Amino acid sequence: MTYDAILLTSFGGPEGPDEVMPYLERVTAGRGVPRERLEEVSHHYLALGGVSPINKQNRELLEKMKQRFPERGITIPIYWGNRNSEPFFSDIVKQMYDAGHRRVLAWVTSAYSSYSGCRQYRENLYQALLDNDLVGKLVIDKVRHYFDHPGFLEPVIIDLTNNVSKMLASGISAEDIDIMFATHSIPDAMGETSGPPALRSSFEQPRGAYEAQHLAAAELVMAAVCGTFGLNSLQWQLVYQSRSGSPQVPWLEPDVNDAIRASKHNGKKAVIVVPIGFVSDHVEVVWDLDNEAKETAAELGLAFARVATPGVHDTFVDAIADLVLERMVGEKKKSLSALGPWPDACAVGCCPNLRRELPVIAEADPSSIR
Repeated sequence: MTYDAILLTSFGGPEGPDEVMPYLERVTAGRGVPRERLEEVSHHYLALGGVSPINKQNRELLEKMKQRFPERGITIPIYWGNRNSEPFFSDIVKQMYDAGHRRVLAWVTSAYSSYSGCRQYRENLYQALLDNDLVGKLVIDKVRHYFDHPGFLEPVIIDLTNNVSKMLASGISAEDIDIMFATHSIPDAMGETSGPPALRSSFEQPRGAYEAQHLAAAELVMAAVCGTFGLNSLQWQLVYQSRSGSPQVPWLEPDVNDAIRASKHNGKKAVIVVPIGFVSDHVEVVWDLDNEAKETAAELGLAFARVATPGVHDTFVDAIADLVLERMVGEKKKSLSALGPWPDACAVGCCPNLRRELPVIAEADPSSIR
């Protein structure tokens, strides 16, 4: 396909104390999250000065992309827009159109299939087009999911290997280490309906594509790490964090803190947490893992380490370039799991909005999905 601009598409975050509550209200609008829960979460941001690291990290990533992409033959302009904070999608879409762009490729800072990690962005981008009377005048396509792209996983493999090595050097045996791959929890129903309808029956219910993709990524990471140390296996599990919804709605479990307590009960001496569900160290990583999970481990007398996210690692920036070149020039798709490479286009009914149906960008014909 021919594209004339790239959009770095992200979640956003507050950049000052006065922005925290308005930001949280935007994030949770219509979801029935109790006010007291918003106030509790606001203290996490305020403890960090009221500033989420995510926007700074996106600026750094944007600069890295602008530096690296021309070396890969990608010379079209790159823009950045957010769902929940400035620069808002609506403003950036207008800016791109006014600059003469008519076909845009969006890369999203979410590697996995779910309503909040995929379809909601497509709803947001359609609304941005609608807000600016640009439906049919500006086309925005979205890059595929990249949970098993080698460039996304390599930085994780490198840092997990380093942390396991440090644990072993400290005298902790491999059998005493519990590795926890952490991702954002979502409602059970969102997990069950994640992924193309035609593929859902192949995933263990009620987790859907969301969990299947995370497990595939974790298995690839563990195979590489165990191979480095010549081990047949290391104990690991997938855990969840950062639940934010109504207490009456079931969300994916186990929570990372409950898993750490269970690890202690099972006689483990160390925990290494891998934030496999995140591409950068934003508040859910810095607060929920580096503070709360670390404190839980310390209270139980467990050694603790947290693996870095891909961030602006060179291999991750190259992975983004790979994903762009797949769509621009048909470059061969890179994927390491049996689930991949994930389709370019989302099927009708993929990761549905369970509250109400909204229009989205680029819905695919079901016959085009494997």
